[in-house]
Formats: sequence, structure tokens, C-alpha cells
Amino acid sequence: MGQKRTKVRFGVIGTNYITGKMLTGAKEDGRFVLTAVCSRTRERGEAFVQEQGYSLERGELKVFTSVEEMVESSFVDAVYVASPNSLHAQQSILCMKRGKHVLCEKPLASNVAEAAAMITTSLQYGVTLMEAMKPTLTPNFLALRDNLYRIGTIRRYFSCYCQYSSRYDDLKNGIVQNAFNPALSNGAMSDIGVYTVYPMVVLFGYPKRIEATGILVPSGTDGQGTVNFLYDEMIGTVLYSKIADSFLHTEFQGEEGTIMLDRINVISRLTLTSRSGRAVEDLTRPVEKNEFYYEISEFIDLLLADKRESVVNSHSNSLSTIKIIDEVRRQLGVSYPADVHPFT
Repeated sequence: MGQKRTKVRFGVIGTNYITGKMLTGAKEDGRFVLTAVCSRTRERGEAFVQEQGYSLERGELKVFTSVEEMVESSFVDAVYVASPNSLHAQQSILCMKRGKHVLCEKPLASNVAEAAAMITTSLQYGVTLMEAMKPTLTPNFLALRDNLYRIGTIRRYFSCYCQYSSRYDDLKNGIVQNAFNPALSNGAMSDIGVYTVYPMVVLFGYPKRIEATGILVPSGTDGQGTVNFLYDEMIGTVLYSKIADSFLHTEFQGEEGTIMLDRINVISRLTLTSRSGRAVEDLTRPVEKNEFYYEISEFIDLLLADKRESVVNSHSNSLSTIKIIDEVRRQLGVSYPADVHPFT
């Protein structure tokens, strides 16, 4: 019998800020080994390797300028996809067809058709696929889930993620950066609104009705929005924006009390307040690892256990989230080129 694998060799697609953040967390999992970096230019790829504290000298890490070349090599077992949203499906499917497991940045794809094709490929080729939605795998999200029953019948979920983007200043001057480019399947909902939607889907499933309003920016994508979700016994409301700031908290309002999170994208503190505010209990759990560690650890656990999907960041939850985003975009009048010619 072959020796059981204890290390996973990763290639990364994308040499951006988020990839660097992910690698910081990944270094805390001893099973993670970075063996390949794919960038548009060799110069940028090599600079990124140095920036992250790695070395190319011993030949254990290679820089590629072609995704095809990287996944055809014997250097990687799994790939972290952090390219523009419009490339997620195409690149992930290419990797999976070459037998590589895929951890793909949020949102999983441009639309539900692409997400469904990715999931089908994962199952067909027997490889792991997981969306890199980090908050839902952290200790404090687990604390939230474990304590929800204590507030009785939940009547409202409210979440807010509004963060003014410096790219918006460029847009006002006529320069369309990636963050506001519909050709790259970008916009406020896809970029940060998804953080308010995914946890709701994990905890409560797909809503019965969706009602969205929002403001479009000159590039044709959404700058901000408000979305109401109707469930059998509960209403969900999310606010998201890349053209204004907000400092509102996330709340789960129940008949017996309310659980409040400081932020939905990085949960640093959560409290349970009893009905009428009679008592406040701190539910915060110690977070000993980097916030990105937990998604890497979950993904490696799945891969080594030969499982196709996470229980939390499951294929179903990712598909439902993309379906919701598609409906929000439809109501707001936001379309992507990928909607007309989806990658399949």
C-alpha cells in the first residue's frame, strides 16, 4: 500500500493582495506547501514569491505564466484560484479536468450556470472543490451557530458590509478599475455583498422571495444595494456598498434575545443579549490562528479525506448564493458578458 499523504502541494493563480493574505494563513498549516505560482508575467511572479518570503533557488517552487502549463506539470496537487471573477469557472474547470483539487475565491463563479458546471466537473473528475468563503469556517461563526437556539424563534437577520472603495475615486475620474468592471464579473454584491449572503444561506437556506434595490455606477455595475429576503418565519435584510462606509453591526434577532456580531466578514466579537436587554453574554471564542487558516485547513482536511465538498462551504450553499446574486443583479439591471456567453 502507498504511504498516506500528509502534505499538499499548492499552486496559486493570481499574485494579488488576497493571495498574499491567504498564504499568510496557509503558513500556519504544516500540511500546506507552496510549489507553484502562476502570474501574467514572470517578473511579477518572481517578485511575488520574494514578497511572500519564499525562494526559487532550490527549485522546489516554480513560477508559471500559463495556467495550462502549471496544471500539466507534476508540481501541484491543488490550486488556489484568485483570478478575476470572470475567470474562476474557466480556470477551475481546467484545473479539475487535470485532476487538481480547487479552492476558488469568492464568488465561486460569474453566475449559476458557471457554478453548476464547476460542481459537475468536481464530481465527474473526483476532485475537491470548495469556495474560499472564510468567515463561515472560523471559530466565532461556529460559536454563532452553536448558540442560535438560545434566542428562540429567529425573526430577523440583519447584516451590513459597506466599505468605500478607493477604486471608486478612479471611476469618478473616468478610470474603470477591476472592482467596478462588469466585464470581469465584478461589482459591490459580488465583491463584498456576498459576505452578507453566504452566512445567511448556510444557516437558513434559500429564501422564498428576494427583493432588491440599489444604485448603479457609471461602469454599469452595482455600487451599493439593499436586499430583503423572505423566509417562512423570518426576514433577512442586507446592506452592502462600495461607495459609502457604514459601521453597523450584524444581528440575529430572536423572540428570546439577540446575537450581535461586530463584523460579518471578520467576526472578532459576538454577544448574546437577552430580551429587553436584561443580560449580555460574551460568546466570543479565542482565535489563535490567522483568519485565512481555517479555510485552508478545512480544504486540506477534505482533500486528504477524499471528500468532494465541505459540509459548511458546500456545493449546495455556494450554488444557492450564486443564484441569489444572479437574482439581485437581474432586479438591479446588472449584466455580465458571462451571462450571455457562460463558460461551460
